[in-house]
Amino acid sequence: MTLMEHIRELRDRLFKACLGILLGLCIGLYFSKPVERFLTDPYCERFAAGCSFNAATPLEPTIVRLKIALYLGLIIASPIWLYQLWAFIAPGLHSRERKWAYGFIAIAVPLFVAGAVLAHFVIAKGIQFLLPVDGDYQLTTNIAGYIDFVTGMLLIFGVGFEFPLIVFMLNLAGVASARRLLGWWRAAVFLTFAFTAVVTPTPDPFGMTALGACMTALYFAAVGAAFLNEKRRARAAARSSYAGIDDDQASEIETVLDPVETSGPVRRSGPVEPSEAPRPTRDEDL
Repeated sequence: MTLMEHIRELRDRLFKACLGILLGLCIGLYFSKPVERFLTDPYCERFAAGCSFNAATPLEPTIVRLKIALYLGLIIASPIWLYQLWAFIAPGLHSRERKWAYGFIAIAVPLFVAGAVLAHFVIAKGIQFLLPVDGDYQLTTNIAGYIDFVTGMLLIFGVGFEFPLIVFMLNLAGVASARRLLGWWRAAVFLTFAFTAVVTPTPDPFGMTALGACMTALYFAAVGAAFLNEKRRARAAARSSYAGIDDDQASEIETVLDPVETSGPVRRSGPVEPSEAPRPTRDEDL
């Protein structure tokens, strides 16, 4: 395909992906109210007398509902736009790279969901720690700020759970060995907790500790998977015909030469007869 044909294909696939997201947005509008109630439950359960939210502008509740519907639309339409993205990229990949992509998606989605579930648990515990129930004041929270806070926590925890998968992909690509990854565990643990301390928006210790501990456990799980992957490679190499040969070892050159038989005498060739000149066929060729 030419460059313009690739651009036209990209345009068509983006259009189909946008149509899928628009369809998911319409479905998300129907479920936006129950999802909003699910997101606000950790806040409302803190107060026995009920909870109340405020809005800075008259349009803010509608904007929040549309934002939740858009998030739901992206999730509902993910098979459509992921397929369009994959159909555009897959023709340029080798079969081995396609297998890696399938495995990456199959592991990345459950890890992201697990991170989001942990974030919802941390939000519930963090609100109980941060919000007091006694006092002479009435506490109200902005609905847009609260939804942004919750969705941000879900996204941060989901992305944080993808970090060990990236570590394992480095081992698959041959960038870092399992022993080297295990030797970096001190730096990995320190950077993990430093990352969680920066990205978690709450000052309570629950969010940082929960995310840091889970990311650390997943890091060691990725190192264990890297050791298993290297053992699998070693068994495959042992079964091959080049087992025991170093990659940088030069091949041996055979020094035994085959005998060359003597050729017969060269005979003298006969004279070459002269060729006849072509005859003209027309008068103007004379």
